[in-house]
Amino acid sequence: MTESTPAARAPRYELRYTGLFDRGHGFAFPCDAEGHVDLDKLSDLVRRNYLYARAVVGRELSLPVIALVTR
Repeated sequence: MTESTPAARAPRYELRYTGLFDRGHGFAFPCDAEGHVDLDKLSDLVRRNYLYARAVVGRELSLPVIALVTR
């Protein structure tokens, strides 16, 4: 029998940016239920990708959506 910790049962969310011209292109970043991304918890590469995604909203990527991760 395994015990579930509260963190294991807590819902997880992602902030998802989808490509405007190529729906298969996009980014997803861990966030809270309100869509806040903790930059301090991201690696340098993921942080750069997040800042890039924010910068190209409306030109290459759609506005982000908050998605519940179900896996």
